[in-house]
Amino acid sequence: MAVKDFYRNGCARWRVFFQPQWQVLFFISCYIPFAVSQIRYSIPEEMSKGSLIGNVAQDLGLDLKRLRMGRARIVTGESTRYAELRTDKGILVVSERIDREQLCGDITPCSFSFEIILENPMELHQVTVEITDVNDNSPVFENNKISFEISESAALGSGFALERAYDSDVELNSLQNYILSRNDYFVLKQNSNPDGSKYVEMVLDKALDREKHPHLSLKLIAVDGGSPQRSGSVNIDVTVLDANDNAPVFNQTVYRASVMENSEKGTPLITVNATDADSGTNGQLLYSFSDIKEQFKDIFNIDGNTGQITVIGDVDFEKDKRFEIRVKAKDQGGLTSTSKLIIDVTDINDNAPAINVMSLSSPISEDSPPSTTIAIIHVKDADSGRNGQVMCSIDKNFPFSIKSSLSNYYNLITDAFLDRETQSEYNITVIATDSGSPALSSSTTLRLKVSDINDNAPVFDRNSYSTHILENNKPGLSIYSVTARDLDWNQNSILSYFLEDTQIGGEPISSYVSINSENGIIHAVRSFDYEQIKQLSFIPNDG
Repeated sequence: MAVKDFYRNGCARWRVFFQPQWQVLFFISCYIPFAVSQIRYSIPEEMSKGSLIGNVAQDLGLDLKRLRMGRARIVTGESTRYAELRTDKGILVVSERIDREQLCGDITPCSFSFEIILENPMELHQVTVEITDVNDNSPVFENNKISFEISESAALGSGFALERAYDSDVELNSLQNYILSRNDYFVLKQNSNPDGSKYVEMVLDKALDREKHPHLSLKLIAVDGGSPQRSGSVNIDVTVLDANDNAPVFNQTVYRASVMENSEKGTPLITVNATDADSGTNGQLLYSFSDIKEQFKDIFNIDGNTGQITVIGDVDFEKDKRFEIRVKAKDQGGLTSTSKLIIDVTDINDNAPAINVMSLSSPISEDSPPSTTIAIIHVKDADSGRNGQVMCSIDKNFPFSIKSSLSNYYNLITDAFLDRETQSEYNITVIATDSGSPALSSSTTLRLKVSDINDNAPVFDRNSYSTHILENNKPGLSIYSVTARDLDWNQNSILSYFLEDTQIGGEPISSYVSINSENGIIHAVRSFDYEQIKQLSFIPNDG
């Protein structure tokens, strides 16, 4: 289903009259401002290449001719590789296999966005495609075996933390339940973290007897809620030991720490601490991470002897804003205890805004009305909060301004009429600055050319000309040369000279003199007789 929002302004028609001597010029133009809309689609992951995402032409109210003539195309974002716009049919189709887990990981809902741009007039339409999950992943344990060494004197109710399974799917398709294989000694206890994730403990329900059963083999099964249901399992080997009857106990059930992103390797975060009532080797503890994602192992380290946790890799707020890790203390008799560690990451301003010019109309006619859209600019900062808030600016001495449209989009527009004869080209520098401390900025320069219209009349270099000629001249004799100039450019500045149609002695002026239309040189058409005509007055024109 597509949801569409559309905004469009009206079209204004205007006319300018200009009358230099004998000319009347008419100009009619239509100002069509920038149009914006938003649509949203929802499709399942793993659709085959070429599968239909949605009918863009229908949902945006555009015909196929408009898509072709407007050079409709997809712009911005790495995610555009997943979708293809077929302008001949006005539809969006899948262009590459979409794996929801690869695209979004644990984040729900999962979507990617891009923009469709059209020109003549400019239109920008934002498209969001939501990817729904299918149950294509089974729960997986990191290891294929869990081993315990448990004293036969372990107290009933003692808990033994089990490895958690991971399921890349989300919601009902994700991990839902654990099952422990039938046995005489242990039952399964399932617990929930504040974020809704589950972890399990194997709880001793009947006293162990090493002499009867020195080894136990169990199986932990993790199942999801998909249809059909998927599952994964891990083997549990229990070796029964003698006489270690006290498990370690952490002094906190939850530890909290914070770390600045880009912290140096070796930065200490926190030290966890557990105690064991046993003495000797049964009271010696070894600390480790009990339940940690694979990618976190390269970021943090725990000292097995002291429990100190330090940074050993790159901490990037833009990738992970919080880490939740379970730490384990294990004594020499095999008894274990776990506690939860929450590490919050503090953002620093380490990303400058990125500027991307989506579209630029150059050249622009000098008669373009104020508020004409010249360019569409996309600006984004990977940081968060104030560090990711961006403002765009340009040189205030130019007749342009920059205004925000959609989120992260800016329109560069004209503030006044342009005059090519005053300035024919602009180098407009767009500066994007974030609100971090210290602030980071980036810039890009747009080269805008101004195209000419015929808005200047030709002007003679003198108001009047005077010369003389001897009588009995030869026809064709060059008498004088007049010169005019035009401030316009190219074809608009090419001049043609001609004589105003007047009568002298009942005869047209053209029977006395002629003018070269290209260079303004005036020639005698006949031989003059002083006794018949002593002076000629006429008006040369240019056009």
